[in-house]
Amino acid sequence: MTENRKKDNFIKQATILAAAGIIVRIIGLLYRSPLTAIIGDEGNGYYSFAYNIYTIILLIASYSIPSAISKVMAQKMAVGEYRNAQRLFYCAILYVVVIGGIASVFAYVAAPVLVVANAVPVLRIFAPTIFFSGLLGVFRGYYQAHRTMVPTSLSQIIEQLLNAIVSIGAAWLFIRMAVTVSVRDAGDETLTAIRGAQGSAVGTGAGVLIGLVFMLLIYAKDRGKRKDELANDNGALESYRHLFKLLLMIVTPFILSTFIYNFSTSLNQTIYSNMMMRFRDMAQEEAASLYGIFSGKAVVIANIPIAFSAAMASAVIPGISAAFAKGDLEGTSGRVRLAVKVTMLISIPSAVGLFVLSRPVMQLLFPQPASLAMASLILRCLAVTVIFYGLSTLTNAVLQGIGKVNAPVLHAALALVIQVIVLIGGLFLWENSLFALAAAQITYSLSMCILNARTVRSAIGYREQIGEIFVRPIAAALGMGCVAYLIYRGCYSLFLTGVHSDALSNALALVVAILAAVVVYFVLIIKLGAVSEQELSGFPKGSMLVRMAKKLHLLA
Repeated sequence: MTENRKKDNFIKQATILAAAGIIVRIIGLLYRSPLTAIIGDEGNGYYSFAYNIYTIILLIASYSIPSAISKVMAQKMAVGEYRNAQRLFYCAILYVVVIGGIASVFAYVAAPVLVVANAVPVLRIFAPTIFFSGLLGVFRGYYQAHRTMVPTSLSQIIEQLLNAIVSIGAAWLFIRMAVTVSVRDAGDETLTAIRGAQGSAVGTGAGVLIGLVFMLLIYAKDRGKRKDELANDNGALESYRHLFKLLLMIVTPFILSTFIYNFSTSLNQTIYSNMMMRFRDMAQEEAASLYGIFSGKAVVIANIPIAFSAAMASAVIPGISAAFAKGDLEGTSGRVRLAVKVTMLISIPSAVGLFVLSRPVMQLLFPQPASLAMASLILRCLAVTVIFYGLSTLTNAVLQGIGKVNAPVLHAALALVIQVIVLIGGLFLWENSLFALAAAQITYSLSMCILNARTVRSAIGYREQIGEIFVRPIAAALGMGCVAYLIYRGCYSLFLTGVHSDALSNALALVVAILAAVVVYFVLIIKLGAVSEQELSGFPKGSMLVRMAKKLHLLA
């Protein structure tokens, strides 16, 4: 019973973090739409060029700190070594101060080498944010190690809210300032695109700063709890030198795997922009606009449901690390099985939903007529990556949690090589270059899934229950998708006749279709046996869901 409660707790903590992640991405979508209207696809492209390089530098400097800290601190606390866990926290702060500072200076100085000329001012705005992001990550990792995702979740929402407000305001202000500059320096559209992208980058930094301030206040508030923990310590005190070495041994593989895992985006961006400008004689502005459609619209939407997988990965690492450290392979496999099942129950219907409703979703969020059809088509292509990235993100965390920290590095490197071959071939073969980017992303995520799954199976003896975890949710999701599409088409025609507004009809029909899809999927996963009463009760508000299912005669 205790073990079941622990499993339920990590699912609930993952759900809390996932809910925050989804809220963050929804906020991101809501502000990206008016922001795109302000800065345009070209501005989106310059922002994406700079943001992707910023992300890579952040990955190397400190992005993996939360996962690494939560893993190593959880292992120490599992055996009662609270003082050593606290010392590891201090070591992590020192690490990000030094490495984050160096990385920030590097991003600013090397910007002309790292991005296309028009994106250089944007990357330089991002540079200081790298330093503060590292510190924020340490505090988030601290609370993840304590198996509470509430501080991290709240800080993410606060960070994104300020990001949204400042991004829109700063982009508008920077563009207003740009129109007073002589057009001898640059064309009107390109100059405003650059300035708008800079304003959006300012918003990112402001969000990180407020998130850090929030976490510092929470940490100061919890001073009494830390004293109680340290008083209950029963382990030998280890030196800072030893603990710092331990941290580096854990952080380095985390950084390498996370870096390579996410480097595919920046590498694809670099290959794409160079091939378009050099071999197809495409202007920098046109290449930036096309890439803005792909990364600033289709990818942004596809990443929303992946937030749940990322949250599950963050939540599962401490528990898996603690269970594996105690030699409990059965408990470790049980956690992995439950995490995979819950992730697929969310990822599969999300992928189907994005596929069948790609155009209505895109029209609601990014209604720019010139790129609506292309952005919708690319989103439909990328829908399947929700499943692949969901599973590969989770299995990456599992491998790191059980000490197989080098495996994700090797897998990511191999997948990277495969997807580069696909991308270059696709850019030569397809007239529409965005299809090549989509094919590369699908190839990469699928390759990671296959490679990670093989290693997890051999390491802990875990075996997927194919029918329960994949087949039944897929069957339920396909039924849901058919219903959602038909309801959308019917409601859209009905609302269009009544309100005579295409945008409003689309929004109303989409809301009705999504609500119907949720109900249909809930019914089908229970009727098809994809989820049991015990598993359903383990979700947040699980008792309410069980009562609802019984009232509908879905459960006996």
